[in-house]
Amino acid sequence: MFTTWNDLLLLPLAAIIIFLFWAALTPFETLGWWAGWFGDTIYHDATESSSTSRPTPEAPPGTPPASAYVLFLSGIGRVSGQTLSYREQGFIDRLRHRLPDAVVIDNIFPYSVNNLALTGQPIFARLWQWALRRKLEGPALAGYLINTRNMLQVAIAADKRYGPIYNQAMAEVMLDTIMRYQFDPERPVPIVLIGYSGAGQMAIGAVTYLREWTNSPIYVISLGGIFSSDPGLLVADHVYHLWGTRDKAQIWRFLMPGRWSWLATSEWNRALRQGRATIIRLEGMGHTGRGGYLGRHPAPDGGPSNIERTVDTVSAIIERAVADNAPQAPAQTGELDAWRQSHYSEGQSNICVPSGQGARAISIPDRR
Repeated sequence: MFTTWNDLLLLPLAAIIIFLFWAALTPFETLGWWAGWFGDTIYHDATESSSTSRPTPEAPPGTPPASAYVLFLSGIGRVSGQTLSYREQGFIDRLRHRLPDAVVIDNIFPYSVNNLALTGQPIFARLWQWALRRKLEGPALAGYLINTRNMLQVAIAADKRYGPIYNQAMAEVMLDTIMRYQFDPERPVPIVLIGYSGAGQMAIGAVTYLREWTNSPIYVISLGGIFSSDPGLLVADHVYHLWGTRDKAQIWRFLMPGRWSWLATSEWNRALRQGRATIIRLEGMGHTGRGGYLGRHPAPDGGPSNIERTVDTVSAIIERAVADNAPQAPAQTGELDAWRQSHYSEGQSNICVPSGQGARAISIPDRR
Protein backbone atom coordinates (compact mmCIF):
# COMPACT_ATOMS: atom_id res chain seq x y z
CA MET A 1 0.00 0.00 0.00
CA PHE A 2 2.80 2.40 0.97
CA THR A 3 5.67 2.30 -1.50
CA THR A 4 7.67 5.45 -0.83
CA TRP A 5 8.99 7.31 2.19
CA ASN A 6 6.59 10.14 1.39
CA ASP A 7 3.70 7.73 1.77
CA LEU A 8 5.03 6.44 5.09
CA LEU A 9 5.34 9.98 6.43
CA LEU A 10 1.60 10.39 5.93
CA LEU A 11 0.93 8.02 8.83
CA PRO A 12 2.34 10.19 11.66
CA LEU A 13 0.95 13.29 9.94
CA ALA A 14 -2.52 11.76 9.85
CA ALA A 15 -2.17 10.72 13.51
CA ILE A 16 -1.23 14.29 14.50
CA ILE A 17 -4.16 15.76 12.56
CA ILE A 18 -6.60 13.31 14.17
CA PHE A 19 -5.22 14.06 17.64
CA LEU A 20 -5.50 17.84 17.13
CA PHE A 21 -9.05 17.48 15.86
CA TRP A 22 -9.91 15.31 18.86
CA ALA A 23 -8.33 17.84 21.24
CA ALA A 24 -10.27 20.68 19.63
CA LEU A 25 -13.56 18.87 20.30
CA THR A 26 -12.72 18.01 23.92
CA PRO A 27 -14.13 21.24 25.49
CA PHE A 28 -17.58 20.56 24.06
CA GLU A 29 -18.37 17.98 26.74
CA THR A 30 -17.69 20.55 29.46
CA LEU A 31 -19.53 23.32 27.60
CA GLY A 32 -22.43 20.96 26.93
CA TRP A 33 -22.77 20.30 30.65
CA TRP A 34 -22.78 24.04 31.33
CA ALA A 35 -25.41 24.60 28.63
CA GLY A 36 -27.62 21.90 30.14
CA TRP A 37 -27.48 19.50 27.21
CA PHE A 38 -26.97 16.52 29.53
CA GLY A 39 -29.59 17.49 32.10
CA ASP A 40 -28.95 17.56 35.85
CA THR A 41 -28.46 13.83 36.33
CA ILE A 42 -25.37 12.63 38.19
CA TYR A 43 -24.77 8.98 37.41
CA HIS A 44 -23.76 6.37 39.96
CA ASP A 45 -22.65 2.82 39.28
CA ALA A 46 -24.96 0.07 40.45
CA THR A 47 -22.27 -1.28 42.77
CA GLU A 48 -21.78 1.20 45.56
CA SER A 49 -18.47 2.02 47.17
CA SER A 50 -18.16 0.49 50.63
CA SER A 51 -16.06 0.66 53.74
CA THR A 52 -15.39 -1.88 56.46
CA SER A 53 -17.65 -0.10 58.92
CA ARG A 54 -20.31 1.12 56.47
CA PRO A 55 -21.12 -1.57 53.91
CA THR A 56 -23.94 0.42 52.29
CA PRO A 57 -24.75 4.13 51.86
CA GLU A 58 -27.85 3.63 54.03
CA ALA A 59 -26.12 3.16 57.38
CA PRO A 60 -28.34 1.59 60.07
CA PRO A 61 -29.69 3.76 62.89
CA GLY A 62 -27.22 4.38 65.65
CA THR A 63 -24.16 4.18 63.40
CA PRO A 64 -21.52 6.62 64.74
CA PRO A 65 -20.88 9.59 62.46
CA ALA A 66 -17.91 9.25 60.14
CA SER A 67 -14.62 10.70 61.33
CA ALA A 68 -13.77 11.78 57.77
CA TYR A 69 -14.87 11.40 54.17
CA VAL A 70 -12.04 10.18 51.96
CA LEU A 71 -12.56 10.34 48.19
CA PHE A 72 -10.10 8.44 46.01
CA LEU A 73 -9.82 9.69 42.43
CA SER A 74 -8.08 7.22 40.14
CA GLY A 75 -5.46 7.71 37.42
CA ILE A 76 -6.08 8.30 33.72
CA GLY A 77 -6.39 4.62 32.82
CA ARG A 78 -9.90 4.35 34.26
CA VAL A 79 -13.13 4.15 32.21
CA SER A 80 -15.72 4.20 35.01
CA GLY A 81 -16.19 4.35 38.74
CA GLN A 82 -15.75 0.57 39.03
CA THR A 83 -12.62 -0.20 37.00
CA LEU A 84 -9.90 0.15 39.60
CA SER A 85 -6.66 -1.64 38.86
CA TYR A 86 -5.72 -4.42 41.28
CA ARG A 87 -3.01 -2.15 42.75
CA GLU A 88 -5.51 0.65 43.33
CA GLN A 89 -7.97 -1.78 44.89
CA GLY A 90 -5.23 -3.07 47.18
CA PHE A 91 -4.51 0.50 48.25
CA ILE A 92 -8.19 1.16 49.00
CA ASP A 93 -8.54 -2.07 50.98
CA ARG A 94 -5.50 -1.26 53.14
CA LEU A 95 -6.66 2.32 53.65
CA ARG A 96 -10.08 1.18 54.84
CA HIS A 97 -8.45 -1.20 57.27
CA ARG A 98 -6.31 1.61 58.69
CA LEU A 99 -9.24 4.07 58.88
CA PRO A 100 -12.24 2.04 60.10
CA ASP A 101 -14.13 5.14 61.28
CA ALA A 102 -13.83 6.97 57.96
CA VAL A 103 -15.96 6.60 54.86
CA VAL A 104 -13.60 5.77 51.98
CA ILE A 105 -15.25 6.26 48.60
CA ASP A 106 -13.69 4.96 45.40
CA ASN A 107 -16.49 4.95 42.81
CA ILE A 108 -16.11 8.47 41.42
CA PHE A 109 -15.07 8.73 37.77
CA PRO A 110 -13.18 12.04 37.74
CA TYR A 111 -12.93 12.29 33.95
CA SER A 112 -16.63 12.89 33.33
CA VAL A 113 -18.61 16.01 34.19
CA ASN A 114 -21.59 13.93 35.36
CA ASN A 115 -19.82 10.76 36.55
CA LEU A 116 -21.02 8.82 33.49
CA ALA A 117 -18.73 5.91 32.60
CA LEU A 118 -17.13 5.94 29.17
CA THR A 119 -18.60 2.50 28.53
CA GLY A 120 -22.07 3.89 29.23
CA GLN A 121 -22.00 6.88 26.91
CA PRO A 122 -24.88 6.92 24.42
CA ILE A 123 -22.80 7.41 21.24
CA PHE A 124 -19.25 6.15 21.82
CA ALA A 125 -19.93 3.35 24.34
CA ARG A 126 -18.90 0.63 21.90
CA LEU A 127 -15.63 2.39 21.08
CA TRP A 128 -14.65 2.58 24.75
CA GLN A 129 -15.77 -0.97 25.43
CA TRP A 130 -13.51 -2.09 22.58
CA ALA A 131 -10.63 0.05 23.89
CA LEU A 132 -11.04 -1.41 27.38
CA ARG A 133 -10.93 -4.96 26.00
CA ARG A 134 -7.79 -4.16 24.03
CA LYS A 135 -6.19 -2.66 27.13
CA LEU A 136 -6.93 -5.77 29.16
CA GLU A 137 -6.32 -8.41 26.51
CA GLY A 138 -4.05 -6.73 23.99
CA PRO A 139 -2.82 -5.16 21.93
CA ALA A 140 -2.35 -2.66 24.74
CA LEU A 141 -1.50 0.17 22.35
CA ALA A 142 -5.15 0.42 21.25
CA GLY A 143 -6.14 0.66 24.90
CA TYR A 144 -4.14 3.85 25.27
CA LEU A 145 -7.03 5.66 23.60
CA ILE A 146 -8.53 5.71 27.10
CA ASN A 147 -5.41 7.31 28.58
CA THR A 148 -5.34 9.90 25.80
CA ARG A 149 -8.99 10.80 26.24
CA ASN A 150 -8.66 11.19 30.00
CA MET A 151 -5.42 13.13 29.64
CA LEU A 152 -7.29 15.66 27.51
CA GLN A 153 -9.87 15.97 30.30
CA VAL A 154 -7.05 16.80 32.71
CA ALA A 155 -5.95 19.53 30.30
CA ILE A 156 -9.49 20.93 30.25
CA ALA A 157 -9.63 20.97 34.07
CA ALA A 158 -6.33 22.88 34.14
CA ASP A 159 -7.34 25.35 31.42
CA LYS A 160 -8.13 28.83 32.73
CA ARG A 161 -11.05 29.14 30.28
CA TYR A 162 -12.83 25.81 30.75
CA GLY A 163 -11.37 24.70 34.07
CA PRO A 164 -13.78 26.61 36.34
CA ILE A 165 -16.75 24.97 34.59
CA TYR A 166 -15.27 21.48 34.70
CA ASN A 167 -14.19 21.86 38.32
CA GLN A 168 -17.65 23.00 39.38
CA ALA A 169 -19.15 19.94 37.71
CA MET A 170 -16.66 17.67 39.46
CA ALA A 171 -17.38 19.29 42.83
CA GLU A 172 -21.10 18.63 42.31
CA VAL A 173 -20.34 14.96 41.61
CA MET A 174 -18.25 14.74 44.79
CA LEU A 175 -20.84 16.45 46.97
CA ASP A 176 -23.67 14.36 45.56
CA THR A 177 -21.65 11.20 46.24
CA ILE A 178 -20.78 11.92 49.86
CA MET A 179 -24.35 13.04 50.55
CA ARG A 180 -25.32 9.43 49.78
CA TYR A 181 -23.20 8.44 52.79
CA GLN A 182 -25.00 10.60 55.37
CA PHE A 183 -22.72 13.59 54.93
CA ASP A 184 -24.00 16.74 56.66
CA PRO A 185 -22.74 19.94 54.95
CA GLU A 186 -23.23 21.86 58.20
CA ARG A 187 -21.08 19.51 60.26
CA PRO A 188 -17.33 20.20 60.08
CA VAL A 189 -16.21 16.67 59.19
CA PRO A 190 -12.91 16.63 57.25
CA ILE A 191 -13.10 15.90 53.53
CA VAL A 192 -9.92 14.40 52.11
CA LEU A 193 -9.48 14.22 48.34
CA ILE A 194 -6.80 11.78 47.13
CA GLY A 195 -5.90 12.52 43.52
CA TYR A 196 -3.76 9.83 41.90
CA SER A 197 -1.76 10.82 38.82
CA GLY A 198 -3.86 13.05 36.52
CA ALA A 199 -6.70 13.13 39.05
CA GLY A 200 -4.53 15.40 41.20
CA GLN A 201 -5.77 18.27 39.02
CA MET A 202 -9.41 17.22 39.47
CA ALA A 203 -9.03 17.06 43.25
CA ILE A 204 -7.41 20.49 43.57
CA GLY A 205 -9.78 22.12 41.09
CA ALA A 206 -12.91 20.98 42.97
CA VAL A 207 -11.81 22.42 46.31
CA THR A 208 -12.90 25.99 45.52
CA TYR A 209 -16.53 24.94 45.09
CA LEU A 210 -16.65 22.40 47.91
CA ARG A 211 -15.41 25.16 50.20
CA GLU A 212 -18.42 27.29 49.30
CA TRP A 213 -20.94 24.49 49.73
CA THR A 214 -19.80 22.87 52.98
CA ASN A 215 -18.48 23.80 56.41
CA SER A 216 -15.93 20.99 56.30
CA PRO A 217 -12.18 21.41 56.40
CA ILE A 218 -10.85 20.17 53.05
CA TYR A 219 -7.51 18.47 52.50
CA VAL A 220 -5.94 17.31 49.25
CA ILE A 221 -3.42 14.48 48.96
CA SER A 222 -1.75 14.44 45.57
CA LEU A 223 -0.45 10.90 45.01
CA GLY A 224 2.08 11.50 42.27
CA GLY A 225 -0.43 14.06 41.04
CA ILE A 226 -0.19 16.04 37.82
CA PHE A 227 -1.71 19.46 38.41
CA SER A 228 -1.40 23.10 37.47
CA SER A 229 -1.23 26.18 39.64
CA ASP A 230 -4.92 26.29 40.56
CA PRO A 231 -6.82 28.65 42.92
CA GLY A 232 -7.84 25.58 44.91
CA LEU A 233 -4.29 25.40 46.27
CA LEU A 234 -4.98 28.54 48.31
CA VAL A 235 -8.48 27.45 49.35
CA ALA A 236 -7.76 23.98 50.71
CA ASP A 237 -6.88 23.74 54.38
CA HIS A 238 -3.75 21.93 53.28
CA VAL A 239 -2.34 20.23 50.18
CA TYR A 240 0.11 17.33 50.49
CA HIS A 241 2.02 16.44 47.34
CA LEU A 242 3.50 12.93 47.53
CA TRP A 243 6.35 12.83 45.05
CA GLY A 244 8.35 9.68 44.30
CA THR A 245 12.01 10.33 43.59
CA ARG A 246 11.79 8.02 40.54
CA ASP A 247 8.46 9.37 39.29
CA LYS A 248 9.27 10.37 35.71
CA ALA A 249 5.71 11.55 35.11
CA GLN A 250 6.42 14.61 37.27
CA ILE A 251 8.22 16.09 34.27
CA TRP A 252 4.75 17.16 33.05
CA ARG A 253 4.84 19.96 35.62
CA PHE A 254 7.26 21.84 33.37
CA LEU A 255 4.40 22.32 30.88
CA MET A 256 2.52 24.29 33.55
CA PRO A 257 4.11 27.73 34.02
CA GLY A 258 2.47 28.22 37.42
CA ARG A 259 4.57 25.37 38.78
CA TRP A 260 7.84 27.04 37.77
CA SER A 261 9.73 28.15 40.86
CA TRP A 262 10.57 31.62 39.57
CA LEU A 263 6.91 32.63 39.10
CA ALA A 264 6.59 33.81 42.67
CA THR A 265 2.99 35.05 42.37
CA SER A 266 1.49 31.77 41.15
CA GLU A 267 -0.94 29.96 43.44
CA TRP A 268 1.44 27.02 43.81
CA ASN A 269 4.41 29.09 44.91
CA ARG A 270 2.26 31.22 47.21
CA ALA A 271 0.83 28.07 48.80
CA LEU A 272 4.36 26.81 49.44
CA ARG A 273 5.47 30.12 50.98
CA GLN A 274 2.36 30.37 53.16
CA GLY A 275 2.74 26.81 54.46
CA ARG A 276 -0.50 25.64 52.84
CA ALA A 277 1.28 23.03 50.70
CA THR A 278 3.71 20.33 51.77
CA ILE A 279 5.90 18.20 49.51
CA ILE A 280 6.53 14.70 50.84
CA ARG A 281 9.27 12.89 48.96
CA LEU A 282 8.98 9.11 48.81
CA GLU A 283 12.39 7.63 48.20
CA GLY A 284 12.76 5.18 45.34
CA MET A 285 9.14 5.28 44.15
CA GLY A 286 8.09 5.58 40.53
CA HIS A 287 4.73 6.55 39.08
CA THR A 288 3.07 3.24 38.24
CA GLY A 289 3.79 -0.45 37.99
CA ARG A 290 5.85 -2.65 40.24
CA GLY A 291 8.10 0.17 41.43
CA GLY A 292 5.30 2.73 41.70
CA TYR A 293 3.48 4.21 44.67
CA LEU A 294 1.19 1.17 44.85
CA GLY A 295 3.77 -1.56 44.17
CA ARG A 296 3.18 -4.57 46.39
CA HIS A 297 6.57 -6.30 46.20
CA PRO A 298 8.83 -6.08 49.27
CA ALA A 299 11.80 -3.74 49.09
CA PRO A 300 15.14 -5.33 48.07
CA ASP A 301 16.50 -4.70 51.56
CA GLY A 302 13.57 -6.52 53.15
CA GLY A 303 11.77 -3.33 54.14
CA PRO A 304 8.09 -2.54 53.61
CA SER A 305 6.62 -2.51 50.12
CA ASN A 306 5.85 0.75 48.34
CA ILE A 307 2.11 0.36 48.89
CA GLU A 308 2.63 -0.12 52.63
CA ARG A 309 4.77 3.01 52.82
CA THR A 310 2.20 4.95 50.80
CA VAL A 311 -0.69 3.77 52.99
CA ASP A 312 1.30 4.66 56.12
CA THR A 313 1.92 8.17 54.78
CA VAL A 314 -1.65 8.80 53.63
CA SER A 315 -3.15 7.35 56.82
CA ALA A 316 -0.92 9.52 58.99
CA ILE A 317 -2.06 12.63 57.12
CA ILE A 318 -5.75 11.74 57.45
CA GLU A 319 -5.44 10.79 61.12
CA ARG A 320 -3.74 14.11 61.74
CA ALA A 321 -6.54 15.97 59.94
CA VAL A 322 -9.16 14.16 62.05
CA ALA A 323 -7.27 14.95 65.27
CA ASP A 324 -6.85 18.61 64.36
CA ASN A 325 -10.59 18.96 63.79
CA ALA A 326 -11.86 16.86 66.67
CA PRO A 327 -14.34 18.87 68.81
CA GLN A 328 -13.02 20.00 72.19
CA ALA A 329 -9.76 18.18 71.64
CA PRO A 330 -6.38 19.84 72.16
CA ALA A 331 -4.38 20.30 68.99
CA GLN A 332 -2.03 17.44 68.26
CA THR A 333 1.22 18.70 66.81
CA GLY A 334 3.57 15.77 66.58
CA GLU A 335 1.82 12.79 64.97
CA LEU A 336 3.24 13.19 61.46
CA ASP A 337 6.73 14.00 62.70
CA ALA A 338 6.66 11.04 65.12
CA TRP A 339 5.44 8.74 62.38
CA ARG A 340 8.20 9.90 60.03
CA GLN A 341 10.90 9.33 62.65
CA SER A 342 9.60 5.83 63.40
CA HIS A 343 9.45 4.74 59.76
CA TYR A 344 12.65 6.17 58.33
CA SER A 345 16.27 6.17 59.35
CA GLU A 346 17.55 9.04 61.44
CA GLY A 347 18.75 11.99 59.44
CA GLN A 348 16.92 11.04 56.24
CA SER A 349 14.81 13.87 54.91
CA ASN A 350 11.48 12.68 53.53
CA ILE A 351 9.38 15.79 54.04
CA CYS A 352 10.52 18.84 52.12
CA VAL A 353 8.80 22.11 53.00
CA PRO A 354 10.00 25.52 51.77
CA SER A 355 10.71 28.36 54.17
CA GLY A 356 11.19 26.05 57.12
CA GLN A 357 7.48 25.35 57.60
CA GLY A 358 6.50 22.11 59.33
CA ALA A 359 4.03 19.56 58.03
CA ARG A 360 0.96 20.98 59.66
CA ALA A 361 -2.48 22.10 58.59
CA ILE A 362 -2.93 25.85 58.23
CA SER A 363 -6.43 27.24 58.60
CA ILE A 364 -7.54 29.55 55.82
CA PRO A 365 -9.24 32.96 56.28
CA ASP A 366 -13.00 33.18 56.66
CA ARG A 367 -14.90 32.59 53.45
CA ARG A 368 -16.34 35.56 51.68
